[in-house]
Amino acid sequence: MKTHYFILCISIIGLFCSFDDSKACEYAGSNIGYVKAQTKKAIDTDDINISRYYAYKALNAIENSRKQFEDCGCEPAVQNIYEGLSNLKLATRVASLNGTKILLHRALENAMMSLEELEVHDEQHQSKYSNNLLVMNTTKSELEQLARKQPQGILLEHKIDKALVNFENSLHKVVTSVECKEAYDFAMKIYMHCEQQLLKPDLTEAKKYYNLRTKEITAAALLELEYCR
Repeated sequence: MKTHYFILCISIIGLFCSFDDSKACEYAGSNIGYVKAQTKKAIDTDDINISRYYAYKALNAIENSRKQFEDCGCEPAVQNIYEGLSNLKLATRVASLNGTKILLHRALENAMMSLEELEVHDEQHQSKYSNNLLVMNTTKSELEQLARKQPQGILLEHKIDKALVNFENSLHKVVTSVECKEAYDFAMKIYMHCEQQLLKPDLTEAKKYYNLRTKEITAAALLELEYCR
């Protein structure tokens, strides 16, 4: 009886920890959404000073959100948003508008990838929470049946495709508005980054498909820019 009580207490403690982490991730996701919005504004303007103004708003939001990122505990999301921070800082120092926009597009990609990582992280939190409850209330065979019902395959792919619409639109803007050679170099770096990610043996199903689709979208852009090499 004491053993069962101990396990139950541990499970409840784990649930409260999950709630705390989940809330921190909600704040982090909201702040990254703000970063994404300000970065888009920086990209959409043709005035370099206004572009820098919005870029500063975005990078300050990242700097002021460090605690939320750390409390959330989603390392891939943190790495992506901090890479975005580096690109935003560089964007404020570049003299040309085209050069600024290339760096801003990279920062936007970082923000979108960070949000995607948070979404996957949140799903894992929900799964952990559900499993803690299920362990206390279901048999092993019931758990196995419920695990098979988790959204995967085509449902997961549709979800990621939807998340990549903004990336595809942003990349199209680079192709049509940035100097040809610079746009090609930018797209090639994204393509090569995806190739490197896909070589990693421990990628989740979501991350594999995300990088594969990003690579395919970028490959299409590279075909449009082939004459710029």
